[in-house]
Amino acid sequence: MGRRKKRSLVNFDGVVDFFNNVMVEKKPYLPFLIPLILIFWALDKWIFSLSNWVPLVLAVWATIQYGNYQHRIAVEDLNKKWQRVTLNTSPITPLEHCEWLNKLLMEIWSNYMNPKLSLRFQSIVEKRLKRHKSRLIERVELLEFSLGSSPPWLGLQGTRWSTFGDQRVMRLGFDWDTTDLSIMLLAKVAKPFFGTAKIVINSLHIKGDILLMPILDGKAVLYSFISSPEVRITIAFGSGGSESLPATELPGVSSWLVKLLTDTLAKTMVEPRRHCFSLPAVDLRKKAVGGIVYVTVLSATKLSRSSLRGSPSRKQPSSGVDGLQEHIDDNDLQTFVEVELGELTRKTNVRPGSSPQWDSTFNMVLHDNTGTIRFHLYEHTPGSVTCDYLASCEIKMRYVADDSTMFWAIGPDLGVIARHSEFCGQDVEMVLPFEGVNAGELAVKLVVKEWQFSDGSLSFNNLRVSSQSSLSGSSNFLSNTGRRISVTVVEGKDLITKDKSGKCNLYVKLQYGKVLQKTKTAQSFNPAWNQKFEFDEIGDGEYLKIKCYTEEVFGDDSIGSARISLEGLVEGSPRDVWIPLEKANSGELRIQIEAVRVDDYEGSRGSAYPGNGWIELVLIEARDLVAADLRGTSDPYVRVQYGNLKRRTKVMYKTLNPKWHQTFEFPDDGSPIELHVKDHNALLPTSSIGDCVVEYQRLPPNELADKWIPLQGVKRGEIHVQVTRKVPELEKRPSMVPESSLTKAHQISSQMKQMMIKLQSLIEDSNLEGMSAPLSELETLQDMQEEYMVQLETEQMLLLNKIKELGQEILNSSPSLSRRSSQS
Repeated sequence: MGRRKKRSLVNFDGVVDFFNNVMVEKKPYLPFLIPLILIFWALDKWIFSLSNWVPLVLAVWATIQYGNYQHRIAVEDLNKKWQRVTLNTSPITPLEHCEWLNKLLMEIWSNYMNPKLSLRFQSIVEKRLKRHKSRLIERVELLEFSLGSSPPWLGLQGTRWSTFGDQRVMRLGFDWDTTDLSIMLLAKVAKPFFGTAKIVINSLHIKGDILLMPILDGKAVLYSFISSPEVRITIAFGSGGSESLPATELPGVSSWLVKLLTDTLAKTMVEPRRHCFSLPAVDLRKKAVGGIVYVTVLSATKLSRSSLRGSPSRKQPSSGVDGLQEHIDDNDLQTFVEVELGELTRKTNVRPGSSPQWDSTFNMVLHDNTGTIRFHLYEHTPGSVTCDYLASCEIKMRYVADDSTMFWAIGPDLGVIARHSEFCGQDVEMVLPFEGVNAGELAVKLVVKEWQFSDGSLSFNNLRVSSQSSLSGSSNFLSNTGRRISVTVVEGKDLITKDKSGKCNLYVKLQYGKVLQKTKTAQSFNPAWNQKFEFDEIGDGEYLKIKCYTEEVFGDDSIGSARISLEGLVEGSPRDVWIPLEKANSGELRIQIEAVRVDDYEGSRGSAYPGNGWIELVLIEARDLVAADLRGTSDPYVRVQYGNLKRRTKVMYKTLNPKWHQTFEFPDDGSPIELHVKDHNALLPTSSIGDCVVEYQRLPPNELADKWIPLQGVKRGEIHVQVTRKVPELEKRPSMVPESSLTKAHQISSQMKQMMIKLQSLIEDSNLEGMSAPLSELETLQDMQEEYMVQLETEQMLLLNKIKELGQEILNSSPSLSRRSSQS
């Protein structure tokens, strides 16, 4: 066993390299060496024996060759290290002064740089202020933001170009000391203080050294501070007028602002974190407000416990045998990757080995024109609840004004990895080293599926500019006022609940402004709702907020949320998107969104005939319903909900293919028609065996629509309905005769009295089994009575409208009466 271990530790690759080196380096001597060997062989065979000293000569020769080989390897290694040090420290250009650069900056700062940078940094500052507030401040709002007329000074001590690996780098000083900036905050003071206060930033001083790195052949420039810059801020408090209060009125606010600015710079602009400034050849003048990117985690290589962060053996030296054992342990690694984009996170499956393969693709959503995709590597221990963090890396992406996308990341030895996607749909692959560790690389693939713009256009499917907008970026839709937003929650997939029993009762809440809407409950991990909601458009960048819940006994649990930007919706161009849930490991919702003008919207709801129409719904039959009873059948009936009105069919006992043939009528006010198919139980609560929504809003008047509608929330089942949007024509509607309706209402009232008498006798006889049928008939009669009461109200409204129309026709046809009415 010992010999086998020793043999396994021999470096066979090194031996092969050595002999290859001998053959290659000594190739010119081979023609002389072969005859010499033959001569020595002949002497040893026929003249005298050389077997005593030939092995010694060969051993000495092999030792010399091996020493030369090791010497050559050491020289090459030293040359590589020296070349790396030389490239990282050697200046390419001598020190240059930057008076010309500062003069140029002075000329273009006020009219060009200040407006663009102020607008860009304003959005960043607003987000940071909302997320990181002082304890003395309950709410803060940015009232005014301008960087003033004094630009920063660049390269006061000169600048020079150097190289960092293969990357050219410019280093120059940055000194910005200004007192004419205009930044004003409105803060609501927290308890025990009261009221509001305006915080005015009087002066700002930022000093440090900046690195500029041109990438992608000059298409963009990365910039960052070498170390955390020196930051000083002075502030004043007041009511916004000429008077101001000393900063000691609210202690700690000045230090909070300094810490906020310092932390923001340290996390985003201090090496190796870099920002990007793109230099496109073409500017389409389009503002990207969001996008959809598919992130694929391909594989990882060179993973090792001894090198990755969080490993207990990282700082312990190991011998050769221990190193072999560590290599064997690395093959037992079980790792997964967590992908993070904003508040959206997704996880891959667990894969074993030091070179795991995942090939997991995730649908991620951007809410801006730039974003940071982070990849966190974790080790999974079987049987353990927690996972060990190992390492991480990140990719930054940004929309470029020529409708392309730029990606950049930290490369080996803190270098730069940059890629450029010229159009949506073009995939980009990157191999990223894990940050802060000595081993490990992660291979990923990114595909931008779509960019969304503020003018409502989209960039997708290899198209540079959407056909819905012009090159100048001008808007081709109406103003945000006077429109409605139609939102349809279609379906969901891969939703996960916290219920250990495996049950799920999922529903979705929508919030737009102060309006809340809720879908029905679906009992599936891949539910289909197909519910439509309308909202009055608000504009001003208001997001549609979505939350998905699961119904529980002791309260509903949130299983994820999302938000959608409704900015730039174009009429007649609906959007159909899959939105991944944030604050969840998996789950997506399919949402359809469309902007509708108020006049079109009202016409689609039948409001072209205000107060003069009704909806006729015929529930004919159902087929292939699920069995709700133990005997394999159901007692189905249908509960119809139209706005605040509720109707119900009769119960069909012991069947999965019921036939009702019942007609219901409702005043046409545009409310959705919801059908809830229930299983009737005499004593126990009723159970649901399917739901659906009847779409009728876009039907032409007086035209019947005959359709089979699949039931949602169950595995199978369909319902057969006929629906008609009717325009009132009294002479063609015999059911609207008042006498017949009154007669029918009296008949229903007498039948209800008879049922009450029958129920009373059954109670006196203690016949509980026979009560189910009379109770069901009583509920049906009650619903029919409510239906005819609504019908009478509708008839009354129609008669009054007809009388008004006849009166108006009489006035129009008689000039004398019209003159009298105008004089009066």
